[in-house]
Amino acid sequence: MSESFYHLGFGKSDLGSPTPKLALLSGDPQRAHKIADEHFENTRILSENRGLNSYLGWVRGQPVLSATSGMGAPSLSIIVNELVQLGVETIIRIGTSGAVSRDISIGDIVISSAAMCRQGAANDIAPAEYPAVADTLLTAQLVAAATKNSIPYHLGITASLDTFYEGQGRTDSANPNLLPHLRNWVQELDNLNILNMEMEAATLFKMGSVYGFRAACVCAIVAQRTEAETINLQLKDKAVENAIRCVMGYLNNHVIV
Repeated sequence: MSESFYHLGFGKSDLGSPTPKLALLSGDPQRAHKIADEHFENTRILSENRGLNSYLGWVRGQPVLSATSGMGAPSLSIIVNELVQLGVETIIRIGTSGAVSRDISIGDIVISSAAMCRQGAANDIAPAEYPAVADTLLTAQLVAAATKNSIPYHLGITASLDTFYEGQGRTDSANPNLLPHLRNWVQELDNLNILNMEMEAATLFKMGSVYGFRAACVCAIVAQRTEAETINLQLKDKAVENAIRCVMGYLNNHVIV
């Protein structure tokens, strides 16, 4: 495969040999750059196409991608499909998220074991009833990495939603008419023992199960939604760093397969 993929902006011939089997996926292109710049060796830019920046580097002698998924499940589904066509067999999302459990503090991380899926893109992958579950072994290895590196983590179910404002029950937005079933949404999710809300994990998990790759998700907690709708910008960097440290802790102790 020599031609570049339309969205990724690179193809298999750009990856060299051996080709990377693992990709770290971030919604934010700056986070994708930060991971590659600070934690990879011999890093090079593969593409900055459409703001979907991708980087190739090496960790413990193994090639690894740091790629941007964009915001939301539709964008992620495109990038994941093209990465799998390139031979990627493991994808770990490193994201940001708001906690709905009162037991979680801003700065902690959530490692998702599964996700409640309210995402239209996922319905094109598999039926709504199809479970959105992370790879069990990979998730356990991420938990071990968080424990080893003394990172405050929580393991459990994530809610994946299509919209940042309405879908996550925010009343402070341009929409003055939040639908009735969303007005107490945070409390309802907490009652269901869901830990956090974000916008990509469930679709990633369904794609992993259907396509046959290993999928996992580690989210930095940047908002405590039982207290406020806003993101805590003062603690955001700490939270993101904890999520990255967890994933790099895994990479630094495992052969990538």
